[in-house]
Amino acid sequence: MAKKDEDEESRDAINNVDVEIAVVLGQSNLRVHQLLKLGRGAVVELEQHTSDPVEIYANDVLIARGEVVVTSGDKIGVTLTELVKSMYSKMAGK
Repeated sequence: MAKKDEDEESRDAINNVDVEIAVVLGQSNLRVHQLLKLGRGAVVELEQHTSDPVEIYANDVLIARGEVVVTSGDKIGVTLTELVKSMYSKMAGK
């Protein structure tokens, strides 16, 4: 019974770890002089197209790709369309 309690405590500890999720819409390269000219209302054009998937990162590790959606209340969300095998899952033999 003690082993089961330890396993449950370990699972609880892992389940309570914060994971930062970041969604990358696209990228762009600017020279410093271009960056310095940016002001309010400036538009930075990204290399991606509106139909391209966005990348989803968990603690700076690419884990999935998806599509941007508008949720209730005009919030933005992401629908996962592809899970990405990372080097970490390959090392774990998955």
